[in-house]
Amino acid sequence: MLRSLWPNLTDREVVEATRRWAEREGVETEIVFDGPAPEGAIGTGAESADDWIARRAGGLDTYWLVTSDRELRERAGGRAERVIGGGAFARILRDTLRE
Repeated sequence: MLRSLWPNLTDREVVEATRRWAEREGVETEIVFDGPAPEGAIGTGAESADDWIARRAGGLDTYWLVTSDRELRERAGGRAERVIGGGAFARILRDTLRE
C-alpha cells in the first residue's frame, strides 16, 4: 500500500496515523498486512493481503479502498465508494502524524 514512502513510515506509524485519520473522518478502518501485523491491524497469515481484501470487499455494501495495485483495484474496487492511491494516502498519514 505505502511502498513509495515505506522507508519513512513504520508499521506502527501506519496503524497509529490511520486510526487518527479514521477518527477525524468518522469512518471505521481495517488495516491489513501480509502475514503478521502490528497491534491494531489485521494480519493475513498465509493468505495474501490482496486476497483477504478482495474477499472482504465482496461482503461489504459500502467501503473505501486504499491501494495502488491495479489488479487489486479490479478485484476489490468495483463497488468502492472511493479508491485512494497508496502514495496519496501515505502523504495523508504522514501529515496526520505531524499534527
